[in-house]
Amino acid sequence: MKLKIAILPGDGIGPEIMKQGVAVLNAIAKKCGHTFEYEEAICGAHAIDVCGDPYPDATHDVCMRADAVLFAAVGDLKYDNDPTAKIRPETGLLAMRKKLGLFANIRPVATFDCLLHKSPLKEELLRGADFVVIRELTGGMYFGEKHQDNDMAFDTNIYTRPEIERILKVAFEMAMKRNKHLTVVDKANVLASSRLWRQIAKEMEPQYPEVKTDYMFIDNASMRVLTEPRYFDVIVTENTFGDILTDETSCITGSMGLQPSSSLGEHTPLFEPVHGSWPQAAGQNLANPLAQILSAAMLLEHFGLQKEGALIREAVSASLDANVRTPDILELEGSSVARNQVEGGAKYGTKEVGEWIVNYIEKA
Repeated sequence: MKLKIAILPGDGIGPEIMKQGVAVLNAIAKKCGHTFEYEEAICGAHAIDVCGDPYPDATHDVCMRADAVLFAAVGDLKYDNDPTAKIRPETGLLAMRKKLGLFANIRPVATFDCLLHKSPLKEELLRGADFVVIRELTGGMYFGEKHQDNDMAFDTNIYTRPEIERILKVAFEMAMKRNKHLTVVDKANVLASSRLWRQIAKEMEPQYPEVKTDYMFIDNASMRVLTEPRYFDVIVTENTFGDILTDETSCITGSMGLQPSSSLGEHTPLFEPVHGSWPQAAGQNLANPLAQILSAAMLLEHFGLQKEGALIREAVSASLDANVRTPDILELEGSSVARNQVEGGAKYGTKEVGEWIVNYIEKA
């Protein structure tokens, strides 16, 4: 297969983890006889520094002519610490989602047995947890009318029937492919927008009679994903709730560095890790590249390359089992941290983990 892939490294640790994601794709291409062509473009704080726009037209053009986008992360401390900044890196991310029509963010949540003890949650609650969160990505407060002055601010949480119907359709169909259980998360006891979500979901239920559909307020869902994660199969929710809920699920995997995602919609599909840019660690070879690498696996699977995606997942699991891990999930040997360190940092950094996985794929 021949694929054109837009590469958006972004800010902070983005370029480091992206390098490993591309290296893994290249290993797969060589191993399995595919051709992947890459075109890199700027976004986020880097793009603001270059041209004053976090998602410039030239970058959008690159994304539109690609078959898929592999994205890393955006964000920089100089913007995080300045609430008066008129342009922010994250504005580019929202613009990219809107212009590409990426309304469905799909975030799988699964556990690795060898990392269960790394979670702050009890192992007996986690073992076997495997669900998907589908987050609506282009509506709600993030895109509604906004206002801010010295004395008042507001964000408008607007959703239309077509926006709700299309994301619910994705969720119902995902549930049909999995265990036929869908949980609609809202705040219908308080918010009018949530009541419309629930109304439309109930209208659509008869179209999917095999799917067991239930409804849960966001506060209850936030608790139960941590106390009963095995209850869930597919969760669907609006933009703001989904953003918070999917960060919370990192407690299940043990690290945000293990969570990939895809964003699907009207134009080019996008694949990205769910974590941020961690600017404090940029250039230090500390960042976990596995979410980026697993996002590359999701990219391949989206185009029907299931065996190739499975090989990447096998390599990632093997690296974890072999304790080839970045410091966030490293298993210390004995009582001495020094045994797991070499001069200049951890034994396995971003680069070393990526190289190990590439080597595994080449030898498979």
